[in-house]
Amino acid sequence: MPFDPICKTKVQEDTPYVTEYGGKRYRFCSPECKSKFDLLEKRVIRLKRSIAEQEKISFGKLRKDIIIPGICTLCGACAASCESIVIKDEQPTIIGKCTACGVCYNQCPRTITTEEGLVGKIRNAYCAKTAIPELKGQDGGVVTSMLAYALEEGLIDCAIVTTKSEEEPWKPVPIVATTYDEILEGAGSIYSHSMTLGALMSAVKQGMRSIAFVGPSCNIDAVTKMQKSPHGFLHLFMRANILKMGLFCMDTFYYEGIKEFVEKKDMNLADVEWMKIRKGKFEFQTQDELRVFPLEELDKYRSSSCKYCTDMASESADLSFGGVGTPKEWTTVLARSGIGYEIFNEAADNGYIESRLLEEKEMKNVMNLAKMKKIQMYSLNRRQII
Repeated sequence: MPFDPICKTKVQEDTPYVTEYGGKRYRFCSPECKSKFDLLEKRVIRLKRSIAEQEKISFGKLRKDIIIPGICTLCGACAASCESIVIKDEQPTIIGKCTACGVCYNQCPRTITTEEGLVGKIRNAYCAKTAIPELKGQDGGVVTSMLAYALEEGLIDCAIVTTKSEEEPWKPVPIVATTYDEILEGAGSIYSHSMTLGALMSAVKQGMRSIAFVGPSCNIDAVTKMQKSPHGFLHLFMRANILKMGLFCMDTFYYEGIKEFVEKKDMNLADVEWMKIRKGKFEFQTQDELRVFPLEELDKYRSSSCKYCTDMASESADLSFGGVGTPKEWTTVLARSGIGYEIFNEAADNGYIESRLLEEKEMKNVMNLAKMKKIQMYSLNRRQII
């Protein structure tokens, strides 16, 4: 004797209350139970359609990202949301046709699919570039322009930025910048770790009370932890207000590794005018030419810590900046905190930067890159279970 799937009571085979769904026949004890079931399935179908309009995601992606690496929790969310999936031999298994509706992937607790889950909490997202004619920064030069505004308006006493060593070309050197010219020295990206926390501690000890701090997510996280630490440094950080300006970051490389790579390619590091990682390529611009190499060629020089980082967008910052999603020579800006939001818009209102709201398709590009960073750890230790 069949069971009513809503109220779980036994029903007769010849009950007049019947629904066909997913190739199966469901029987109900009353029109109320049948109506509840029909309404629920309509909502599931509507959900599948709404997801399908955005992105096609098949069970194969769930299998690749979650099941094969061995991080499936066996919660059954995928099977509960799709009639073509069952739990078999302690893992989700597809038994019917997959329509790539994406419901199983979006219900899984181990996938990261929401905007907040990928890039952190934000108040507003912008596309921006410098409005200072002579300023030439990385992408849109927004960080440098904002630091110039904050310093000239007396909103900060100094900025912690990274410059290049005069003795060793492209070797990062963190400084406490107190002038516009010193801030300009920190324009552009350097793809090696910079020990900026020492400069920050020095600024606090010098009596600086309002400090802008620029760095990737790992450095931003260090500042955040030191601000909250009950073990020795809290008394120092209570003395200063720190504006955390985070940089988007996928990879950093050992300085000696970059130097070795450049020399193997018959280039001189001192001749490189700028470096940029873009679309899976590492670009080196000299006065004479632009040299472009697949990023994978530098894998052996990649910082080991980057393999374990899942934060592309500097989620703990007040403002985050990156050349992802926006057009060439523009910068994506994520305003997170109230102070970050206010100072960004003040800089725009006072003519230091140009800005507009980030478009949906631009934000999607940011989230796609953030997703790559979030799931990279899944490939480090694949526990093959099939």
